[in-house]
Parts: sequence; C-alpha cells; structure tokens
Amino acid sequence: MHDLPILINITLALVVAFIGGVIARRIGLPTIVGYLLAGIVIGPFTPGFVGDTETIQQLAEMGVIFLMFGVGLHFSFQDLWKVRDIAIPGALIQTALATIIGFSLTQAWGWTPSAGIVLGLAISVASTVVLLRGLMDNSLLNTSHGKAAVGWLVMEDILSVLILVLMPVLSTTGNGSAIFKEVGFTLLKAAAFAAIMFFAGSKLIPWILNRIALTRSRELFIVAVLAITLGTAMGAAELFDVSLALGAFVAGAIVSQSQLSHQVGADLLPFREAFSVLFFVSVGMLVNPGFLWANIGQVILLTILVIIGKFLIVMIMGLFFSRPARTFLVIAVGLSQIGEFSFILGQGGLKLGLLSNNQYSLILAGALISITVNPFMYKMIPILEKWLVKFPPIWKRLDLHREIPEPDEEYLKDHVVIVGYGRVGKHLVDVLQLVKVPYLVIESDAEKVEELNQLNIATLYGDAANSEVITFARLEKAKALVVSVPQEDTAMMVVSAAHKIHPDLPIITRAESKEGVKELNAAGALHVVHPELEGGLEMVSHTLLELGYPMRKVYDYAESVRRDQYDIANTSEQEHLTLRALIKAFDEIEIIWFQVEEASPLIGKTLAESNIRYQTGASVVAMVQGEILVPNPKSATVFHQGDRVGLMGEQEQIEAARVMVEGENLQAE
Repeated sequence: MHDLPILINITLALVVAFIGGVIARRIGLPTIVGYLLAGIVIGPFTPGFVGDTETIQQLAEMGVIFLMFGVGLHFSFQDLWKVRDIAIPGALIQTALATIIGFSLTQAWGWTPSAGIVLGLAISVASTVVLLRGLMDNSLLNTSHGKAAVGWLVMEDILSVLILVLMPVLSTTGNGSAIFKEVGFTLLKAAAFAAIMFFAGSKLIPWILNRIALTRSRELFIVAVLAITLGTAMGAAELFDVSLALGAFVAGAIVSQSQLSHQVGADLLPFREAFSVLFFVSVGMLVNPGFLWANIGQVILLTILVIIGKFLIVMIMGLFFSRPARTFLVIAVGLSQIGEFSFILGQGGLKLGLLSNNQYSLILAGALISITVNPFMYKMIPILEKWLVKFPPIWKRLDLHREIPEPDEEYLKDHVVIVGYGRVGKHLVDVLQLVKVPYLVIESDAEKVEELNQLNIATLYGDAANSEVITFARLEKAKALVVSVPQEDTAMMVVSAAHKIHPDLPIITRAESKEGVKELNAAGALHVVHPELEGGLEMVSHTLLELGYPMRKVYDYAESVRRDQYDIANTSEQEHLTLRALIKAFDEIEIIWFQVEEASPLIGKTLAESNIRYQTGASVVAMVQGEILVPNPKSATVFHQGDRVGLMGEQEQIEAARVMVEGENLQAE
C-alpha cells in the first residue's frame, strides 16, 4: 500500500465524521455532536485505530480559516444596529459575567489565572451554527425574538475576534508596564492590518472578483476566492503577526461588500463545510475520556455553568431591558451552549501554552453536552412562560415593554383586530383605512410598533400568542380577527385564545400546510387561507378566462374548491358539477360587449374617473385592449379608442353604460 498519510487521515476523518453525523441527525441532535464523538473515537485516548493528530490539526487550521471567513462574509452591522439597545450592552455584560464566573470556578480548582481567563472567555461565547440552527428549526429566526438573538450573537462575534487579537498578551510575562505596551502594540498591528484591508483591500478584492467573473470561468473564480481567503489569512499571520482567524474574518467582511458576495458564499460552502468537519473531528481527538471520567465533578459543574448559569445571567438581565419576556427566553436558550468559537479560543490557549490538553478537554466536554441538550431547551420556552406567569411580581418586571400609548376604548368597537404587521398585515391596514373601518394592530416587534404609533395607528405591543395581550384587544366588540403571521403554531395559539374569548367572532388566518388548514378550522378559524392553493386557483382562473369561459362560472368553480376545505387531493362531486356547468356555459353570453368609439367621453379617462357603476349601475367586469383580455380591470386602467368593454347588469343599466362607452349617437353591436 502506498504511504499516503495525509490522504489516509482525511479519508478516515471524513468517514467517521459521516457516520457520527448520520447517527446524530437520526436521533435529533446537531451534526456537530456526531463530528466531535467521531474525533474521540479515532483520538489517541481511545482504543483502536488512532489518527495522526498533527496532520489532522494542520488540516483543521483550514477549517478555522473557512469558518471565520464565513462569519465575516455574513457579518452584518445592520442586523446589530437594529437591535443595538439590547444586543450591545447585553452581549458585553453577559460575556463579562460569564468570564468572571468561569474564572472564579477555575481558581477554586487551582488553575493558573491565565488558564482561568481562557476558560472563562471560551464559555462566554455561543456557537453561531448551533444558535442559527435552533432558531430555524423552531421558526424563530425571522421573529423579533430571533433577530434580537442574532444581533446579540453578532456582538459576541466582534468580542471573540477582539479576544483572539489580545490572547497572545495573556502569555506575556513582566510588569504592568510591559503588558500594557504589549497590548498596545498588538492592537496597533491589528489596526494597521484592518486599515490596509478596509481602505485598499475593499477596492482591490471586489475589483479582482469582478474581473475574474467576466472571464466566465467558474473554476477560475473559485480558485480566486480560495486564494483570497487563504492568502489574506496567511498574510495577516506572517506580516502583521495576528491570528489566521482574524485575517480570514477581515477577508470575509471585505468580500461581503462586493455584489458577488452571495456567489462567493455559494462557491466556498463545500470547502467550508468539509474543512469545518475536519476541524470538529480534530477538536474531538483532543478529548481524553479517562480524564473527564476521573474529574466528572468538574465536568458537571462546568456544564451547569454553561447551560444553567448563562441562562440565568441572561434572564436576570431581562429584568432591566424593555423587551418582552419571550425575547429573553429565546436569547437565554439560544446562548446556553458553546461551540466553534470556544474551540478556536481553546486552541489558541493551547498553542500559547496557556491551557493543558486536559484543561481543554473540560471545555470540549462542556461544549459536547451543551450542544446535545440545547435543541430540547427550545421546547421548554412555552412551559417556562406559563410557569413564570404564576409569579406576577417577577413576570411583570421581566415582561417589560416600552411605554406604548393604549388605543382609545371608544375606537375599539365594531373594529377589525390584525395580528402581525408584515406584508399581509400592512396591506390589510391600507385597505381598511381606505374603506374607513376601525382596526387595531397587535405587533411584537418594538420598532414596528414605534412606526405604527408615528402613523397614529391603534396598536397593542406584545405577543398575541400570549392570551394576556390579546384580552386587551376587546375581541367581544370586534367585527373580525385577522391573524396574518406566517407561523402556523403561533396562529394556532392566537386562534384558540381568541375563540375562547369570543366564540362567534369571525377569524381569518393563514396556514402553511393542508394539515394546518384543518387544525386551524377545528380551533375556531372561520376562514383559513392556504397561499399555495390560492396561487394555484388564481392561475387556473386566469387561464380559463383567457380561454373565454364566463367569469361567473370560473368563480363558482374556484369557490367549490375552497368549500372542500382546501383538500385538493380529493376532488369533490361539487367540483365536478361546477366544472361541467362551466364547460356547458362556454357558448352562453353573459357579458355584453361594447367598443370604445371615437366619440366616447371615456377616452383618456381611468376606470375610477369614469365612475360607470355609480352613474349607470352596470359593472365593468372585463376589457380587451389590443389582443389582451383584462379580467376585473383595476381602477387605474385607462380607456383607449378601440378597446372592448365587457359589462354586466340589468337591461336599462347596460343601455346607459353603452351610451358612455360608444358615444351618444352610436348603436350597440
């Protein structure tokens, strides 16, 4: 057999990582857990085949580079700025407190101060991969709570990069003056590197990528991206004596300014994922199960600090911020784990001699256990909310909202309650304003609430899934409730709570699935909109109208589908009857057509300006402009000579409308 140690170790690491990742996913755990366990299996502390730790560690360095490049590529000051009131002070305080507690724990164990600081910093930062996966799996990523957690994480990323820059100072020995000079010199080198990259690199790198993209050679573009990523990281380390991780992060942040950043992210993804797997395997290889078992007490204490300690730190901080309790519950759960940044910090401590392998094993054990437990903690959020509500003084203090003006109670009568001010909710608000129907919006995003208040729109600030908030909407006097939030589970909670308060209230909501339609109907919703089905029906309707089928029959057919509770897998008999009637009516004349002649007073006017229905009683249901059929024309549609106008109405109404369309002295066709 050929002597190919690098190839053998890569193959071995990827095979065991694949097996570990599959097993982890099958039992509902993050794949990182499988990769770490795979590393333990082939590590030097377990029986069987042992991988070459040094070789895999060198390959893992590329994993660190690609991981940090990805963090920089998706780094967003905009996300941080939107939630700056909670993310910036929250991340700073939480990181400081977790570091201090971790440091204090290590001093009780007899560790050196520098080792204690490294451990404290390592447990203070959470895994980006684990947090984002948890938010996505629980439909929280695009909520105000999820956005606050992401902003908090962005701030932690900034702190982690700063820690990586300053970590070499921890290994400096000497008096305070020498350490101060070392810190200053380190920051100066990092600042010089960042300045050169952001002033020169921000122009050069995007220009290079654009020029390479014009060659239309994808492999050359990928090579360019790899060269920029690895070259910047190595240049930062060799020329400025800063870490590879910082160089890769800055390179990613520079590339993110290019219009090609999304393509860069897509092309680099396979390399990042593959080498990240090797990185996690290499981390697992450093874990000594025997040491951990012999020091199981320390493992348990550190794990409790990561999972419960960080959770409590965030929840206590929630007593002093004007945010809903759920926001801090989501943040607390999401940050109750440690991952790749902790590994990178720990490896930095190893290389600088600040940590021993056994001490690093403790950090890895805490990461492994916390990542395993974290997905299940999201399921506890509703349970914790109900439990906290039982303690009114704590809940009232924890569920602090900004001072939002309460809507006038006289206004809340015969009104429509709208839950969610997204695209659907905003459109509904515009329509209700136009028809002068009173309404109330319930929104959990504080920034949207401030926007609504600036527009003098009646608003309640809070999570409508919390029945305590929805009780203030005066549902017993409302005309209807519209739940426009896209999350089915949230809609279900709102519908159930509203139905209990006012069983006869018409509730309109949306569902993501056919099963959701049935469940929401059963919970008390009168009308459930399935966007996918509605889009399909709209396409069918336009197709049939283009083929010349009567509008009334097309409408009847669409309604028969809706009446079958959106169960498009089963075609009802009513649908067959309606469709046969539609086909039979193909030759019937239900719409009277007139042509806009030269003498018509409508030429140049819009449908709204002509006001045909108000003046004659007849309705314009369709128009033919050129060769294009326009069913149900919009109010802004302009009449032109030669247009054909389809009208419906009684005979006298049709005749009056004909005069407007054709002109006074012309006869109907």
